[in-house]
Amino acid sequence: MAKVQIKKKSVFIDMTAMSDVTVLLLTFFMLTSTFVKKAPVTVTTPGSVSEIKIPEKDILSILIAKDGKVFMSLDKQADMAATLESVGADYGVKFSPAEIKKFQVQSTFGVPIAKMKSFLALDDKSKDGILKSQGIPTDSTNNQFKVWMKHAREVNADLRIAIKADQDTPYKVIKDVMNSLQDLKENRYNLITTLKVVPKEAK
Repeated sequence: MAKVQIKKKSVFIDMTAMSDVTVLLLTFFMLTSTFVKKAPVTVTTPGSVSEIKIPEKDILSILIAKDGKVFMSLDKQADMAATLESVGADYGVKFSPAEIKKFQVQSTFGVPIAKMKSFLALDDKSKDGILKSQGIPTDSTNNQFKVWMKHAREVNADLRIAIKADQDTPYKVIKDVMNSLQDLKENRYNLITTLKVVPKEAK
């Protein structure tokens, strides 16, 4: 008895719907993602059990490295530009429009104001190397950090201050930063920490 031959049919799967969903998901993640700013140094923050989230806008970030170097960043380019001009005016340093444009796209800054013009003239790779070895002066005889803070607050009165310090940063450096903030009557700020998992108590 002859075997019945079943004709093979090609299977067609319409991937149009799948492609549409993929594009929509990709667009959603691109629009809702917050890009992490490149930091000049790696900081290991201390742990805490606090889950308070920092606001997403009007943030002035203070980064304190393990070796005590202090860096700053502002989340708005207009604030960056206006603050640079004000600080420069205090120290008699005038910046060109091109230099201001370069500064306002910096993710983080932290060099003495006298070296800022030469710093902005460097390429991005060289800037990264110089930034790690500098830091904003915070000592009592040349507290440029306080000047930056003062003018940043004048530029944007709604700024929220966030301090991110390494767990091994010397206490004296943290104290100097906090004393500078208190001198400017800045008594409210957030400390960025790593969420610590608390073990459940045995029943």
